[in-house]
Amino acid sequence: MHSAFQISRFRPTNMTCELNLLFRILRIVGLIQVTTFVVCGEPQVPCYFIFGDSLVDSGNNNALPTIAKANYQPYGIDFPQGVNGRFTNGRTMADIIGQLLGFPKFIPPYATATDQEISIGVNYGSGSAGIREETGSHLGDRISLDRQLVNHEKTISRLSALQSNKTFTDEYLKKCIYLSNIGSNDYINNYLLPSIYPTNKTYTLDQYAVVLEQQYSQQLKVHNLSHLVCFFLSMTFLHRESYLLMVEYVTLKVFFF
Repeated sequence: MHSAFQISRFRPTNMTCELNLLFRILRIVGLIQVTTFVVCGEPQVPCYFIFGDSLVDSGNNNALPTIAKANYQPYGIDFPQGVNGRFTNGRTMADIIGQLLGFPKFIPPYATATDQEISIGVNYGSGSAGIREETGSHLGDRISLDRQLVNHEKTISRLSALQSNKTFTDEYLKKCIYLSNIGSNDYINNYLLPSIYPTNKTYTLDQYAVVLEQQYSQQLKVHNLSHLVCFFLSMTFLHRESYLLMVEYVTLKVFFF
């Protein structure tokens, strides 16, 4: 698998190019954030399932014993329903994708999703969560990717019971969109905290990237999601030469979002 953010050597010119690209992306996201979406007709897909961390969390951490939660102002000040648990002032990337797909409502968080809502999808995202189970544990409870995938299996069981036809449910789920934004906390809230987690002393950056990739792949296989074409992966696989640039990149992401 290719790195989502990778350069062969660290040079100031490379950093300038990467930052210019980042600023362009931020401008595009900014324009999307202020755009009003008008949904007409049926969604392009029947359902939409979301996995990940704080970049997609829509309220799953609200009731957890953790400091990684966003159910207070100024979070949500520009969101239609106000404070809700999203780690942003407005919509998340997952929300915007859902609107572009034609969903008239935001996909509900797993923590509060009702039987009537799960047929259009569920958001399993959890702030500070990672691919590794221990990631983010110093902040409190969180729903790791493994646990999110277990929750998805529970959702499938609920759907099967509601639709009373496992074959129909299986075919229905194959038509859905699956979004995964996971992996950054495995660095920010794990590898880059050597006083708390042993991964920094156990693996080089290159080795750690391979370990994460392998674990992620195995998680999808175990939960029968490895065959899904529409499963988008957003991870940060880093190499030793890009270590400093990665820190600058993360700092910019925190500053702007």
